[in-house]
Amino acid sequence: MIRVHFIGVGKMGLPMASHLLAAGHAVTVSDPDLSRLALAAERGLTSGSMDDLARAEVVMSSLPHDQALRSVGMAVAAALPQGAVYVDTSTVSQRVSADVAEACARSGVQYLRTTVSGNNHMAEAAQLTVMASGPQAVHERLLPLLRCWGPNHFYLGSGEQARLMKLVVNLLIAQTSAMLAEGLTLGQKGGLDWGDMWAVLGASAVASPILKAKSAQLSKRDYAPTFTVTQMNKDLDLILAEAAACEAPVPQTAATRQLMAAAQAQGDAELDYAAIIRVLERSAGLAR
Repeated sequence: MIRVHFIGVGKMGLPMASHLLAAGHAVTVSDPDLSRLALAAERGLTSGSMDDLARAEVVMSSLPHDQALRSVGMAVAAALPQGAVYVDTSTVSQRVSADVAEACARSGVQYLRTTVSGNNHMAEAAQLTVMASGPQAVHERLLPLLRCWGPNHFYLGSGEQARLMKLVVNLLIAQTSAMLAEGLTLGQKGGLDWGDMWAVLGASAVASPILKAKSAQLSKRDYAPTFTVTQMNKDLDLILAEAAACEAPVPQTAATRQLMAAAQAQGDAELDYAAIIRVLERSAGLAR
């Protein structure tokens, strides 16, 4: 049994913390949103304090953006005793993550970046893919914890590699939605049936796992969010910033960011990011 304090029990953090508890670990949680703590309590998770954080062998976090990681990461680095481990799962920039790494190093805290690929439904089903970077020995020691979240694990290096790999994955996810938007709009303009197109795409050479996962919802024009337009815009901004820093040309991704901005401006900000399809439909005179 490992004493874990988990910070941030949102749509991803709550199931991840729950799986750790179910595996027999001693888990406390914290979150600024009292409604999330209430949901955690329903699953048997106990709300913790700074004292619990200081006593934990491992502190984990699932946070929404750079500012949150900087705030939480610096506090964790200051509070944990030497030799304790901080594991963060957030989708954030390499720059801010590196700043947290420096703070942890000064305090003697081991810092493991463990980004995850998958939505909240996959988190609930313990089917996430985990991409790790940081001290390799720490990664190997914590694998029994990380395996609570899903079957696929990749150790990518000693630094910020897990952060960049997550952005690469999300770039491809965003581009898949842009590809679908163009293809489905073309098909509709040419007279193809919406349901027929989804049936064919799901059985075709382009039937990727993400396309198959989206087809059940989108074939019914259901844009209930697993990941919102607003959240995807945040990730696209991170991707474009990293691309600029690396001098990597990503022109298609830049165009997709503009289409996502249009989705947000047209009132679809809190729909699933696949609402980019609706932007192209409107442009083609197919608005519903």
